[in-house]
Amino acid sequence: MFESPPAHRQGRVSAMVPRCSDEDETVRTMSNELRIEDLRVAIEGKEILKGVSLTVRQGEVHALMGPNGSGKSTLSYALMGHPSYEVTGGSVLLNGCNLLEMEADERAKAGLFLAFQYPTAIPGVTVANFLRHAVTNIRHPDRKEGEDLIPMREFRKELRAVMDELGIDPEFARRYLNDGFSGGEKKRAEVLQLAMLKPAFAILDETDSGLDIDAVRLVSEGVNRVVQREGTGVLVITHYQRILNYIKPQFVHILLGGRIVERGGPELVEILERDGYDWVRAKHPVEAREAEELEAAHAGADSF
Repeated sequence: MFESPPAHRQGRVSAMVPRCSDEDETVRTMSNELRIEDLRVAIEGKEILKGVSLTVRQGEVHALMGPNGSGKSTLSYALMGHPSYEVTGGSVLLNGCNLLEMEADERAKAGLFLAFQYPTAIPGVTVANFLRHAVTNIRHPDRKEGEDLIPMREFRKELRAVMDELGIDPEFARRYLNDGFSGGEKKRAEVLQLAMLKPAFAILDETDSGLDIDAVRLVSEGVNRVVQREGTGVLVITHYQRILNYIKPQFVHILLGGRIVERGGPELVEILERDGYDWVRAKHPVEAREAEELEAAHAGADSF
């Protein structure tokens, strides 16, 4: 959905980190983890992330929580290669390979998936046609666009099976992607993509945003099925507890002012639900002040 920034904007990453080729399966599969080390990211010259370190292994579910202005969405877009987010320092390894040297499509082919907070509508492109091209590109990364698509009969059978599993009406596949979709339908379309693409790691950027409780439950059940079946590592980015009642994390991180200031297990979610973020701000006043300044500076702009 977007092009990666040129290599000179990707930040300072150790030259010893390999940018794995498609043929280098030994390096690609040696660690089965998404490792973020001291990541620093700026938007329009303003530093938002100020040294984030986080490791997600396949099969693990992590929650990243924090108030507005903490940098949660900045992390997700920077990891996926959005051109507006400049990586100024640190490193990101995906199964031992240098993620920051990859274009956005290469990151997807390497096993990284981002479920958008605000999915884009694509009028004229059906869900089925979009998925057929996307799945083919993931499974056959060397293919040229327009060549050697998965046979329609084979793809239709697989798509129907996945939609049945997720409880999605078959008519959904014939609709234009996100065009006229409700908030819940857009997020279910994201989960359908997740289930079909079978990534090693998935980032869910405030997937619960704008959903009622029934929609949150349905979307969460779909994510859980993928995690259980594929062993996908998941990073759930959210403000609130409710989605974490269904997608249960083993690890919880609190981001404030561009830094992870607290780490723990599921009990940390319960504390936030009961007490809010005031105790976090009180405990980390410097980060709290920086978060307030960032939120004020970006008032009315897109989430970051």
